[in-house]
Amino acid sequence: MRILAVDPGEKRIGVAISDPTGTIANPLTVIRHTSRLNDATHIAQMTTFHEVDLIVIGQSFDENGQPTFEGRRAGRFADVLHTQTDIPIILWDEGFSTQDARLARISMDVSRKKRSGHMDELAATVILQSYLDAQVSHI
Repeated sequence: MRILAVDPGEKRIGVAISDPTGTIANPLTVIRHTSRLNDATHIAQMTTFHEVDLIVIGQSFDENGQPTFEGRRAGRFADVLHTQTDIPIILWDEGFSTQDARLARISMDVSRKKRSGHMDELAATVILQSYLDAQVSHI
């Protein structure tokens, strides 16, 4: 089962994809945000090209378990994406995915200069790996 993860941001959208067994997450690309409909259409095309079976969209929550402003934006993006594809979509708590991506780059000894770039596709990878790991723990 191949799974695509989306980390929707205000300016860029990080995208990651699993291996065919649905075990390992890998960064795929970053899409520059234009509009929800255009972005959703682009993601839907990617799912067809990569033969994706499930889409996971990162959603952030506050300390009370309610979606944050960005989390509500992710929910609206999921709604628009539903109009572009029949592939199941899951909203997944993205809790600290960008921070985790930054820490991963530090642990890989990436130089400070190279770390200053965008974390979007790595954040999507962190979200996807979190989802994949949670599925294994449910087996």
